[in-house]
Amino acid sequence: MKCFVGLDVSVKTTSGCLMDAGGTIVREGKTDSSPEAIAAFLSACSDRYSRVGLEAGPLCQWLYAGLAKAGFPVICIETRHAQAALSASPNKTDRNDARGIAQMMRVGLHRPVHVKTLASQKIRALLSGRRFLQAKLLDVENSIRGLRRSQSALWRRWRRSESWLASPNTFLNARPIEKLQTVTGLIEVIAHLDARRALV
Repeated sequence: MKCFVGLDVSVKTTSGCLMDAGGTIVREGKTDSSPEAIAAFLSACSDRYSRVGLEAGPLCQWLYAGLAKAGFPVICIETRHAQAALSASPNKTDRNDARGIAQMMRVGLHRPVHVKTLASQKIRALLSGRRFLQAKLLDVENSIRGLRRSQSALWRRWRRSESWLASPNTFLNARPIEKLQTVTGLIEVIAHLDARRALV
């Protein structure tokens, strides 16, 4: 007897529903969300399966690869298409979702999704990590370059100010750095700078 299976996968457990070609439920149950546990659950029920369907999600790639390796005709179905079909159920439970997916497998009302191989997923993960690190490295370089630019401008201004303080000034008849040693000299330097600023 050929069976059609619907699997509603959550993080910890997976609800399964086995249905024959006439739409009669053969068996229902719940098992751990791992390829080994699901394969053991299916093997204990029957040895002839036409389709084993599960909805696309965070664990679908891992479960798909494990079940396909175990020899099950597993199909990953598109999420929005599955949600539209399962929304007709009055009670939204894992058990009813598994029944709905099994019914979709039986009547062929499903839209399969291509699942990449584990090797492709590893390469994609490495490329994504490389792109992330390159972007962060570029951000750090740009930040350091901006800090150096602003600090170098401030340093040049300080060097010019330091040179002015140490150079003889004809208006003050002394070097400004010497005038700053007393309050009277400080007042003279401020008056000189105010007079120069008024000319600008």
